[in-house]
Amino acid sequence: MKPRISVLTVCVDDLEKSLSFYRDGLGLPTPGIIGQQFEHGAVAFFDLQPGLKLAIWPRDSLAHDTGIANQGRSSPDFTIGHNVRSEQEVNEVMAQAEKAGARIVKPAQKTFWGGYAGYFQDLDGHLWEVVYNTDFLPPD
Repeated sequence: MKPRISVLTVCVDDLEKSLSFYRDGLGLPTPGIIGQQFEHGAVAFFDLQPGLKLAIWPRDSLAHDTGIANQGRSSPDFTIGHNVRSEQEVNEVMAQAEKAGARIVKPAQKTFWGGYAGYFQDLDGHLWEVVYNTDFLPPD
């Protein structure tokens, strides 16, 4: 296996609401929902950076595709990290997420390791960390 990830898929309860959250609320680019002509095929992809996409897919569709019973939402076993270039940008993204309907789990603040970060949950409880870390500055 090569060390790369090309698609992060998160399960959602309501594809239309989640599409609106990510596209309209957070401003992520997407062609919208595709695959509706297939049973269990409706999905939306968002371009995150070259070679990496975020997919939102109904929870029941993933259960069907994998053969694993739908257990509903699970506790946050992982976070999706969004690194930004300044503390101010952390504050701006957190405010944007909250305005879009996210639940602020931990307001942005100084971290124990010297950075600045906050956490929010999207409409389906997926945990996002918005973080300013001088060791991981994005190129733009």
